[in-house]
Amino acid sequence: MLDSINKYLQKMMPILTPVSLLIGVLLSDIGGQLLFLVPWLFAFMTFAGSLSMNFQGLKSFTKYPWVILGTIAFLHIIMPVWAYFVSTVLFDDHLVTIGFVLSVAVPTGVTSFIWVSICRGNLPLCLSIILIDTILSPIVMPLLVKLVVGQKIEIDTWSIMLDLLWMIVLPSIAAVLLNEWTKGSINATLGKKLAPFQKLSLFLIVMINSSVIAPYLKNVTWEIAGIIAVVFVLAISGYAMCLVLGHYLFKDPSIITTVVFTGGMRNIAVGVVVASTYFPGKVVMPVVFGMLFQQIIASQFSRVLDKYKVKYEKIPASS
Repeated sequence: MLDSINKYLQKMMPILTPVSLLIGVLLSDIGGQLLFLVPWLFAFMTFAGSLSMNFQGLKSFTKYPWVILGTIAFLHIIMPVWAYFVSTVLFDDHLVTIGFVLSVAVPTGVTSFIWVSICRGNLPLCLSIILIDTILSPIVMPLLVKLVVGQKIEIDTWSIMLDLLWMIVLPSIAAVLLNEWTKGSINATLGKKLAPFQKLSLFLIVMINSSVIAPYLKNVTWEIAGIIAVVFVLAISGYAMCLVLGHYLFKDPSIITTVVFTGGMRNIAVGVVVASTYFPGKVVMPVVFGMLFQQIIASQFSRVLDKYKVKYEKIPASS
């Protein structure tokens, strides 16, 4: 039954995510009182999503060092610079710019593994990128935010690092150690049972954190509509740039598939937690809105990759 529920939730993610956001806005008073649950929900979600990972994935670094370093550089240098440029040109608001940079500065999404698997990418390489980027996130993400914030807003960088350590790194390492200890059997047993609760946790995080942006969404302006549109364009451009760079740099279709999803997807929920904890509500908007499109764009790019493989690599499309 849990497996059926999980498959249903996976299929409905593009619909349930914006519904969760809408519920959070409508019930903002309740959501505001539940903010203390978010770090715990996220730690659980990270743990459940990391049960499929093991230290064997790190061996990919010796085989594909430039792919891994290139993907991480894309995630934390190219996309933040691109987001900063676009947001400063289109919006005369430093808080909105911080939100856009934060939305792309977060580590790659654990759910990218699902799409890489569906599209027959390189799974060991995917796990290696996720694991390494996750471990680096408490250092890289606060540094990027600090660079963008500058002297205009005081932020507690050390607290952000500790939160990322608690919400991402420690649950991931605990899950990896359990996977190693049980020789992978824990993912087939506990991992599958926790999968639907992992997705429910994501919906709850979106719903609770939406209370922070409720005052803005109750009075939708052209600026908010513009923010949503730019979030959508930035998300698509991330996938598209990864596909183009992968085509010219890596050639191998399985590697290109892996780079597209690990470079395009984000662990946006952690960005929402950091934004809502340490910044004004306006910073949260570009981050939260990123959740609306992530699964939809991923599904569309799975089709793009199918056509790409047929046209350029002469291999069958995935079913």
